[in-house]
Amino acid sequence: MTKEADPIESVRADMLAPAGLEERHLSRTLGSILRGGVDYADLYFQVSRQESWTLEDGIIREGSFNLDQGVGVRAVSGEKTGLAYSDELMLPALEHAARAARAIARQGESRQVPAWQRGDAARLYSAADPTSSMPDAEKTALISRIDAATRDLDSRVEQVIISMTSSQDLVLVAGSDG
Repeated sequence: MTKEADPIESVRADMLAPAGLEERHLSRTLGSILRGGVDYADLYFQVSRQESWTLEDGIIREGSFNLDQGVGVRAVSGEKTGLAYSDELMLPALEHAARAARAIARQGESRQVPAWQRGDAARLYSAADPTSSMPDAEKTALISRIDAATRDLDSRVEQVIISMTSSQDLVLVAGSDG
């Protein structure tokens, strides 16, 4: 049995690294938000991949792939909360969203609050990406076999429609409380 990678390392490799982001960027961004009266900040990164295939009467009629990604930034100062979002995962967009969230929430005196520290995270799900774990040719062959097996069940079967959908969500929350 192979040992699964550390969940933080998996997300770092699959989400942050392709965007050119490193943990030091997250720590620096959180630190910049926490200046001057901001009590708490967090960064919520998400990458969602969805794929679907539809076979109708033995013919692949439709195939689609969708990728959504972004980062939400929250800054809390007393009872004020500043929220900002970017659908681009890149350092300039992250910094811009952080400045916007900080500006919305900022008030009060200057103080020092520690920025993000990496914590331990338990693996809840496999790191396998179902949208890329099997080549497209194997996916279409699989639904073709399902079509044939369904038709073999009963000679009265006239129409078979098969849909196969997969999705994966990667989420990383980096908070100033660790």
